[in-house]
Amino acid sequence: MLKGYFAENDGSGILSTADREGRVNAAIYSKPHIIEEETIALLMSERLSYANLQVNPYAVYLFMETGPGWKGKRIYLKKVKEEHNTDLAKSLIRRTHVDKENLDVNLVYFQIEKVLPLIGE
Repeated sequence: MLKGYFAENDGSGILSTADREGRVNAAIYSKPHIIEEETIALLMSERLSYANLQVNPYAVYLFMETGPGWKGKRIYLKKVKEEHNTDLAKSLIRRTHVDKENLDVNLVYFQIEKVLPLIGE
C-alpha cells in the first residue's frame, strides 16, 4: 500500500518528534524507505529529531502531496531499531552531490502504528 503510494505521488514530508519532556520538533524529510508493509526507515543525521528519538520512540511523518487541495497521509510511528553507517544505509542515500563514503548517517526503522489521511478521521 505505502510503497505504491510513495512511488506514485510527489510531495513534501515532515517528521515530528518530541523530547522526554514533550517539547515538539518538526523537520523536513524525504520520502521514507518502505522495508515491509508495516515498517519504514528514514536516513537521519544526528540532529534534534534523531536526539528526540533516543529518549522518545514515537513520531509522526506527515506527507503532503504536490498539487491542488489538501491530499496526503499522516503516518504514526514507533522507532524499533537503528543502524549506523552500514552499507545498506549508505546505499539508500538519494542525494547525488554528497560523498557517501564519508557521510555519517543513521538508518532508523519505524513500526507503522496507524495511517490517516492528511485531512479528517
